[in-house]
This record gives sequence, C-alpha cells and structure tokens, in this order.
Amino acid sequence: MAIMMDMDELPSTQSLSCKLKLLLTPEQAQAVRDTAIAYRQALNHVSTVAFANGKMSQSMQLHKLVYRDVRERFGLPSQMACNVPRQVASAYQTLWERAKSNATHKAKGWTKRRYKGLDKAPRFTSMTVTLNHRRDWSFGKEQTVSIGTLHGRIRCRYEGWNRHLEWLAQPQDHGVTLGAAKLWQDPVSRMWYLLVSIEKSLDPQAMDNISTIKGVDLNRRNIAVESHTRGKCRFYSGGHRRHIAERVASTRSALQAKGTRGAKSVLRKLALRERRLNADTAHCVSKAIAEPHAMVGLEWLKDIRHRTERRHSRRASARQRKSNRKVSSWNFADIQAKIAYKTRLSGGVPIWVDADYTSQGCPVCGHVGRENRPHHGLLFVCSHCGHTLHADLVAARNISMRTLLIRQDWVRTGRLSTVPEVSGDEAKAVRLSRYAELRWSLDTSSVL
Repeated sequence: MAIMMDMDELPSTQSLSCKLKLLLTPEQAQAVRDTAIAYRQALNHVSTVAFANGKMSQSMQLHKLVYRDVRERFGLPSQMACNVPRQVASAYQTLWERAKSNATHKAKGWTKRRYKGLDKAPRFTSMTVTLNHRRDWSFGKEQTVSIGTLHGRIRCRYEGWNRHLEWLAQPQDHGVTLGAAKLWQDPVSRMWYLLVSIEKSLDPQAMDNISTIKGVDLNRRNIAVESHTRGKCRFYSGGHRRHIAERVASTRSALQAKGTRGAKSVLRKLALRERRLNADTAHCVSKAIAEPHAMVGLEWLKDIRHRTERRHSRRASARQRKSNRKVSSWNFADIQAKIAYKTRLSGGVPIWVDADYTSQGCPVCGHVGRENRPHHGLLFVCSHCGHTLHADLVAARNISMRTLLIRQDWVRTGRLSTVPEVSGDEAKAVRLSRYAELRWSLDTSSVL
C-alpha cells in the first residue's frame, strides 16, 4: 500500500529567500570583500582536509578537526568558523548521494558512466559567506542591516522587493520567521546582496478550500500545458526560449573553439545571462499556473534524464548530440519547485503523481500504447477508439484526472498520499491499475 499521511502532517511553513541589495560605501565593500575571500579560502582548505581524511561528510568530526586551524589561519569569527566545516560536510554529503545514485543507475542499466565527483576535492569559487541570524547579521531601524566582517561590524541600508520588505519590517504580523543569510556578490555587476532565508506560515485550511483541480505537463517543446477538470486548458509555448537557447549554443561552441582568455570571459557572462533568462521564464510560467484554492498536479520526474535513451559515444551523430544537449538543459525541476511554492503561498496545494504513460494513455477509453503516438509526434491518435488530440494536452488531462483521484481519496479517508518516491513497486503498480480505470468525460461542466 502507498504511504499515507494525515492532513495535520502537511507542511505548515514554506521556505523562501529574500534578496536584498546592500548599499555599501567603498570602505564597507572592501571589508565585505576581505571577509568573503577569507571565507572562500577557508572552505577550500577544509575541503582538502576532508578529502585527505576519507572524503569526510560528518560535520561534527570535521569541525573538531579544523575549527582551531580555521580561526588561527584565516581569522574568521567563531560562528563563521563553525559554518565552514558544516558547509563543506554538506557538499560531501551531496557528492556521496550522487555516487550512490550513480551506482543504482548502473545496476539498472540506465548508464555506463562512472561518477567522478569524488575523484578530487571539490573547489569553492563563489564569493559567498554564510551568516547566522542575530550573531553575524541582524536588522536595524530605518531599513538598515548590521553585518559582521573581519574588520568589525558594519551597518548599511538595503533595497529589495516591496513584498519582501513588508514581510521583513514586521515578520510576526505576516507569519515570517527569520533564519540564516548568505552574503553574495553578483559576478557581473559586482554588487553585494544579502540572501535572507525565511519561513512563511501557510494557510492550515488550504485543503478545505480547494475549488479547482488542474494537471500540468512539462516538456521541452511547450514549457508547460495545464488542463482543468472542467475542460479548460492553456499552453505555455517555449518557442522563443528554444530559439535563444539555439543561438546561445552556437555562440558557446564558437567561443569554446577559440579558447582565448577573452572568449572564456564572454562564456561566463553568457552562462549567467542564460541562467537569468531561464529563471525569469520559470517565474512567469509558475506565477500564471499558481492560483488561489487550486490543487495542482505535477509529474514525478526524478531520474528522467537517466531513464531516457541517450547516446554519448563518439559515434553519436550531430543530431543525437543536439538531442542530448536539449535534454540536459531541460530545467523541469526548477519550474516544478517554483510552481509548488507559489501554489502554497496562494493558498493551494501541489500534488505529485506518477508520470508513467501520461502521454501514451487515452483519457477517453483508457487504451495505453506507443502506437497512440504516430512517429513520436505531437499528435495523439488512439488506436482503439480513434480519439485525436494534442499529445501534451492528453498528458495534462491524464495528470489532472490522477490529481482528482487523490483528492477524492482524501475526501473519503481524510488522508493524503505522499509523493511517489516514498512508495515501493507494489504500491506503484496498484496506483497505475487505478489510473487505468480513469476516463475523461467530454461533458466536464459538473466536475470539480
């Protein structure tokens, strides 16, 4: 059986990051820069020590090993010196998890490549400093913030998004709890920012106020396709983004072939520009999808890149390499994460469902087969009943029906299914058999 949880166990808070632009004087900027450089050097030193001691990922053991050396060698304050081994241990934990995941994928035959992330000590390059609330940083009056540096504390003004400024000015009134922060320098503008982590309380009655059920299908042709159970649908085209991605790929190839110092500098700026474009697109799409009192169904796409057929050998054609590049640049996890947190903040509930056969199953008769997608194109033609529709819209409708089934189970039992990751193969088979019984009615006016 699938693992279930009571409604009281749903997340009561949402983690967010408020980006504040610091208005520093030249002297303050130099003090912050000296602190960031020392912190980065300490990270690389501790990373080397952890690698030499069996690629250590236990933060307490690493702390006992390097704390005194970090304080004396780099002059960091006590709290920053505690954050350094904690951050390095977290990085090694991530590398070990990726190595274990790679071993699992090799056992399943999804890949033949060996994970090389632990072959050498990871190197930290970003100008970032982790700060603890009320020890390394704190808010003051008149929209100012106090930050600890190697040369003492500094106080400066800051700017930010109006909603974030309103939350931070009166956190208790908006259900906001302040946490740690990161001091970060933008590599292009060289401006310093304070990234404040907060916990925003959510509506505890969100599930009781659900009035809309929708499913969202993500793919590389259309960024997203949403379908309501009442028959409404919407396409979010990715044509402009794909066009820019192709231009960027062509420019990147020419710069990499050139290989000069100037070309490498342009490459770094190009990568940052592409990252900002992808983030802006994801924000716009997720903002349009998230709406108040909606249950949004999303596909569980973990390990999708490893489960899809790709060819990496030298015999791979130019078309295959181009396809591999498109798969690798698909930022589905970022889009889903933004849809999820924006849905929670608006009073809705995000739900993850199994992605199996969503674009191959007919929503009208239930027939599943690859033959329903002639030539693997965008047209869906059911070989059993002849139902014809856009393949991405078919997938969105199947997701919305699976989401509706989860809500009906909640209404009947008072318990909500967790994400598909925590259930076994037997529970997944039971869910897929239930999904096969779902049917899309062309008369959806009476459906929630």
